[in-house]
Amino acid sequence: MNAESTWAKLLEGNHRYAVSLPSRGDISAQRRHDTARNGQRPLAAVVACSDSRVPVKHLFDVGVGDLFVIRAAGNVVGSQEAGSIEYAVGQLRVPLVIILGHTLCGAVSAALFSPACGGAGDSILLKIIPAAKRARTQYTGTSKTELLNAAVIQNVYQAIADLLDLSPPVQASCDKGTVKVAGALYDTETGTVAGLNV
Repeated sequence: MNAESTWAKLLEGNHRYAVSLPSRGDISAQRRHDTARNGQRPLAAVVACSDSRVPVKHLFDVGVGDLFVIRAAGNVVGSQEAGSIEYAVGQLRVPLVIILGHTLCGAVSAALFSPACGGAGDSILLKIIPAAKRARTQYTGTSKTELLNAAVIQNVYQAIADLLDLSPPVQASCDKGTVKVAGALYDTETGTVAGLNV
């Protein structure tokens, strides 16, 4: 599958999830056995927030071995996340890497409204603050929710830029056309995923 057909398949799964249709994700004992014996061949890699309201495999209605998921608060991409994605691209040959932001993201909200926590979390906030600043500059309304949503989207683009900056191998694969790095937004209320640059 290429990036476009993979994305279409994931959107079909998301539709099933969002309207509460029966799941088609294969989590059977046979599927576990097959992937244990024959290895993984995921459709895509997804960088998602650690937020418990973002059940990545469920929201795309996929099963065991279908997605290579990397999670970090604020769906930030640092060296560890970039290294994981390099493995998915270089060894597992995924055609698509998705940076998945979500509405009501607490990490992005913290970067917007209280950008220092005085602990290890500051390293996460520092990755998000440039996106928060861009959102504040571009958004001229007064709604905090709309500002947060704008910052969430900017943060997806920030993570894409960080990934390509941190990983020359992923950048090279993009240049060759063997992988696409794209952004998407998950709505935690409706359950729907929308592509940002897919």
